[in-house]
Amino acid sequence: MADFNNKSILITGGTGSFGNQFVRYLLDNYSPKKIIIYSRDELKQFEMQQRFSQPCMRYFIGDVRDKERIKTAMKDVDYVVHAAALKQVPAAEYNPNECIKTNINGAQNVIDAAIFNNVSRIVALSTDKAANPVNLYGATKLASDKLFVAANNISGATGPRFSVVRYGNVVGSRGSVVPFYRKLLQEGESSLPVTHPEMTRFWITLDEGVQFVVKSFSRMQGGEVFVPKIPSVRIVDLVEAMSGKKDYHVIGIRPGEKLHEIMVPEEMAHHTVEFDDHFVIAPAITFFDKNLDYFHNKLGEKGVPSKSKFEYHSGTNSHFLSVDELKELDKVTL
Repeated sequence: MADFNNKSILITGGTGSFGNQFVRYLLDNYSPKKIIIYSRDELKQFEMQQRFSQPCMRYFIGDVRDKERIKTAMKDVDYVVHAAALKQVPAAEYNPNECIKTNINGAQNVIDAAIFNNVSRIVALSTDKAANPVNLYGATKLASDKLFVAANNISGATGPRFSVVRYGNVVGSRGSVVPFYRKLLQEGESSLPVTHPEMTRFWITLDEGVQFVVKSFSRMQGGEVFVPKIPSVRIVDLVEAMSGKKDYHVIGIRPGEKLHEIMVPEEMAHHTVEFDDHFVIAPAITFFDKNLDYFHNKLGEKGVPSKSKFEYHSGTNSHFLSVDELKELDKVTL
């Protein structure tokens, strides 16, 4: 596993749900030299400082849109997790240029800053919405993914290594459906809003997401898109698990929203390698090192080619969580 002891780690968008959980994991399991929280919201940084005030913690006010600031923040950093993004699908549809500035231009700034400071490894967080995108958020994250993959060519044979982690809905993350439903139930609502009764989503807990990112740092060679094998959830089953009944009302699919999500498109099946607990989408372009073998990772795990016309689709996933399994998920979350 990647050794974070005596290392400096920077997390963009570090005050978010992932950042808080990732910091907790690092502090509980390692002795980092520095953990740098880079984000633009001073109130969220103040609140995070109340939870994490250890001597290794550093808090940088800054925006990924500001290249010079992120270059300064990345000085002497070993590892970067790029989690900063504008993520709300309808907000991106109505404010497209703002989404582009953060998710695409910001991604390039992170890449440039990492190369300038010769950071060792960078993992960028992506989303299932980046696969065959139909909304602007997904399109910007696909562009971001492509930038991080291609960055391995820009950095050269001895420069930083860049990889991407792509996963689905994070249970209980800020702005997601679970806290929204919980709030409505606490306010006495008897019927929960559903955009479409057939809607499905990939489902991962925050802790699982953090563990997968940590393992990806150990597995990565550079240029991969790592995709975990995770279950799917039917939205109507989530309603029943949280409310104890099947009462819901349909409000219609929101701007830019999909009925189902995809994490590995069929068109990328011939680039996809299957491992025991995850998939790797190998880069379509050739890097400086033509001998990179994505069928074997740095942990010694061996993969096999995915099946022809394979597609990792939330609606046809082989593993769906039942209502009872949803109820058994983290009681704090649900």
